[in-house]
Amino acid sequence: MKLFEYEAKEIFKKSGIPVLDSALTDSPEEALSFFEKTKPVVIKSQVLSGGRGKAGGIKFASNEDEYRLAVEELIGKKIKDLTVRKVLIEKKIAIKNEIYMGYTIDRANKCITFMFSDEGGVEIETLAKVKPEAIIKEKIDILEGIDRSRMEDICSGLNYPQEIINQIVEVGLKLYQAFTEYECHVAEINPLVITEDGDVLAADARIAIYDEAIHKHPEYDKEEDTFTELEKRAHRSELGYVEMDGNVGVIGNGAGLNMATLDILLYYGGEPANFLEVSGRTYHKAAEAIDIVLSNPGVKVVFGNFFGCISRCDVIAEGLADAYREGVINVPMVVAMRGTGGSQGRETLKEAGLTEIFKDDIEAGKRLAEILKER
Repeated sequence: MKLFEYEAKEIFKKSGIPVLDSALTDSPEEALSFFEKTKPVVIKSQVLSGGRGKAGGIKFASNEDEYRLAVEELIGKKIKDLTVRKVLIEKKIAIKNEIYMGYTIDRANKCITFMFSDEGGVEIETLAKVKPEAIIKEKIDILEGIDRSRMEDICSGLNYPQEIINQIVEVGLKLYQAFTEYECHVAEINPLVITEDGDVLAADARIAIYDEAIHKHPEYDKEEDTFTELEKRAHRSELGYVEMDGNVGVIGNGAGLNMATLDILLYYGGEPANFLEVSGRTYHKAAEAIDIVLSNPGVKVVFGNFFGCISRCDVIAEGLADAYREGVINVPMVVAMRGTGGSQGRETLKEAGLTEIFKDDIEAGKRLAEILKER
């Protein structure tokens, strides 16, 4: 369960991480007095999506006219199909340096990973691609945790006065406390800023709590009101669907297989437009599932990856074949299919007119990359 920035900062504040005073509002009038005593301010859209700045979701105001106009423009604005219902208002501060720090679960190594960089303020995924050496990664034993001595070692190379480093160390330890206490799978500060006055503050906040733990924190349970329209539609049909920013639709049976599909896709240079799972009690809904995937106008190609077990490939293939015959599948589709009902499923798809059918998903991924280059 993703949290809004203001919710994450509430947790930070409880954990002792320094944040700016702020006002949450859905109208200019409600927070006018806060603006008057705080100006100039930054006004930030509260949506569960990255890239707010690029989408025009962050504005600045130094006088009342600018403030009113900014709030009115942001409330109701759509950012990646999510409606802005509230904005967070904070004082505009003079920033000297920006740092990134965050914790996440490393399933492969069965540990927590602490990530740290002296080059904050940019998307960590982008930094990892263009300058991976700028990110420090430390594996943390879940039972042992991280202590002050180790955090001091991580921060020892920073070219800051000792009083600044001490503050950064303290934030790193308190962020770990919040990460474990709220049973997160992600807790990030990007950026953690050093101001011209020498203060260290969390200027932004990102927290996602494991869905399995959200019942312990019911105040953060958002249900459908945080979904995009397509995510709502899939949720009503009991389909696991997460919308992304790429142009390749992804559909598969099983969360693990879908994650592997995303890895294959990214390895060959593709960008996923979604994650969609048809399995268990929903594997007979392949036709509906592919319709949801292709309702995203950004999808140019579809990658289907299926391994038959309880969810039989031949049943999934029937749904996909019906969708193809009815014209729902109107973009190139590459399918890998094997396991229970695999051979029958591949034959069903070929008879329907689909041509890019494979038994091996690596081969399917290679072919998908070729098709992407052609489009």
